[in-house]
Amino acid sequence: MTREALLVVHAGRTANRAVAEIVVRRLAAAGIRLRIAADEWAELPTDLPAGMAPRIVDLEPGVAEGVEVVLVLGGDGTLLRAAELARPSGVPLLGVNLGRVGFLAETEADPDSVDAAVDAVIRGGYRVDERMTVEAAVVVNGDPVRRTWALNEACVEKTSRERILDVVLEVDGRPVTGFGCDGVLCSTPTGSTAYAFSAGGPVVWPEVRALLVVPLTAHALFARPLVIAPGSQVAVEVDARGFPAVLVCDGRRSIPVPPGARVELEQGELPVRLVRLSDQPFTDRLVRKFSLPVQGWRGTPTPPERPGEIPES
Repeated sequence: MTREALLVVHAGRTANRAVAEIVVRRLAAAGIRLRIAADEWAELPTDLPAGMAPRIVDLEPGVAEGVEVVLVLGGDGTLLRAAELARPSGVPLLGVNLGRVGFLAETEADPDSVDAAVDAVIRGGYRVDERMTVEAAVVVNGDPVRRTWALNEACVEKTSRERILDVVLEVDGRPVTGFGCDGVLCSTPTGSTAYAFSAGGPVVWPEVRALLVVPLTAHALFARPLVIAPGSQVAVEVDARGFPAVLVCDGRRSIPVPPGARVELEQGELPVRLVRLSDQPFTDRLVRKFSLPVQGWRGTPTPPERPGEIPES
């Protein structure tokens, strides 16, 4: 049976295209056929033999059905785009960071790390983590009119810069508080280092099962981030006498929220699966990605792992 992988590339930069060409050639030589979008393939300077050419596909839900892995070359935005394709089929994503911070990516774009990532795909030598998601429904007059989901965060935000959004926050069917604000976001632990972090929320380790609620520049004395049980339900009600809002998920999917509507949020049924190439703790990732000052630490270090190496248990 032919082995297949889906390749999702941010092909807008020369350096990205060079990395992508290396990946394409190595996987093709190993007998792993690629699926790739026509516009992304057109950007890659490859001249593979006919038998090694990729399968050109439309990037839409279901395109990852039957592949072993979705290989993502780009930044966090590219990985979030790829997550839309991989989640319905439960296919794991392996991110190679070609962007700036790249918190969701498993490895960087240096030659050794790229080789290790490709080696792991070829031999199937990796572990998979499941990351919780959040599902959101816009409810108008008691009826859900639109549903969507997010890996990082679902944000109910104002539509006009000069206006204040008036909301009431509800948890498990009970009101908590109301305030005027720029918005309210509901984040997963994975998203705690994204928009929620910029808004003053805490960093939550990915292994923690919880929902994080963060008001955005709220005009209230009690408007602190809240950490909610994963089985709880959160709702944001928009004042019927106020202005409209919009629900934005992962910065990619938007749904209008009219005055008087509410957005109901809860843990998603389907997770997003991310490839892990090593057992590097999240603490080390946090320090590295944010360049945190740890000079002078006198603890007991553990030997660094080689990229792509999973220790024996």
